[in-house]
Amino acid sequence: MTVGKSGTYLNTSISPLNLYSRQKVSTEKSIAQNDNSGFQSDFDLPNNIFSLETSEITSQDMVGIKEAIVLASQQRSELKNDLKKIKLSLLLSKIKLYISYILIYGLLKKSITNKIKLDINLQEDAIIQTKEQIEQCYVKLDIEFDKNIKEKYNKLVDSFKQLCKCHQIWDILGEIYQDRVAARSSASTIVKQEKVKFSLRSLENIKSEYHALYMQNINGGDIYIYPSFVVLYSNEKKFALISLEDVELIHSPIVYSETKIVPGDTKIIGYTWAKVNKNGSPDRRFKGNYQIPLVEYGGIKLKTKRGLNEEYQFSNYQYTEDFGKAFEGYQNTLKSFKK
Repeated sequence: MTVGKSGTYLNTSISPLNLYSRQKVSTEKSIAQNDNSGFQSDFDLPNNIFSLETSEITSQDMVGIKEAIVLASQQRSELKNDLKKIKLSLLLSKIKLYISYILIYGLLKKSITNKIKLDINLQEDAIIQTKEQIEQCYVKLDIEFDKNIKEKYNKLVDSFKQLCKCHQIWDILGEIYQDRVAARSSASTIVKQEKVKFSLRSLENIKSEYHALYMQNINGGDIYIYPSFVVLYSNEKKFALISLEDVELIHSPIVYSETKIVPGDTKIIGYTWAKVNKNGSPDRRFKGNYQIPLVEYGGIKLKTKRGLNEEYQFSNYQYTEDFGKAFEGYQNTLKSFKK
């Protein structure tokens, strides 16, 4: 796959047969609180946050690229099976050679051992060749960056590296409205969250000098953001490709009444009470009522019209805002570049 000034192209080649094709890819234009109830299922909340099936959310202009990745994956899988068979044959040949020496006949009839040794050499050569072929089963992503786009992309990567340094990153799985008066709480929403990791990482089926921006996802495929598209990846057979321009990224501050330990990089903006009256004062009917810090977290939502729907929270709002702005800046530059 080549991305450059003249557009995005899918280039297909089969080296042993000297076959090559090039095809242009078209482009279409409140306060919250963590849940402490201990429930297990991701689908217990009325408002669950998860994406649709990967088969449903692939962008139309990414179908050809997805098919190329699937083909590369199938070829690799077949070659890996072939490799296992060759290794088994090699093992059997070595056992045969060993037995021939034990039973003496291998020492008396050199033609037998020579034939076995020849088989071993051929099998070892076949293993080397098959491994080389496996290494060639991938979609190569070549990026021809305009200087302005390159600067925007570098800024996006730098801001993502900072985002990865947040002391806590949560995947938001669902949320539910809470009657504040009945619960005697300052929080109007309870969320179900799980800790996740972000990093720079690449998929085996895609080779590029640029690592993807990797976002772990608890209740669905993990997210890999490449320079021109996003991959929602569960496994080699179950993944979606989404044009970067189709993704809506929403970032915002979130005021959170934190009942657990406040992360070290989180800003405390005020305090409330474990049991609170409607006017915000402590409910003195509850003995041992205590203060709870109100903190400022960062929130990011990733959405598309075709069904991508993921949400994350971060302990450092500033890093969240910087990444959100960098993503918007890079995305807008891509859009203006293609007009």
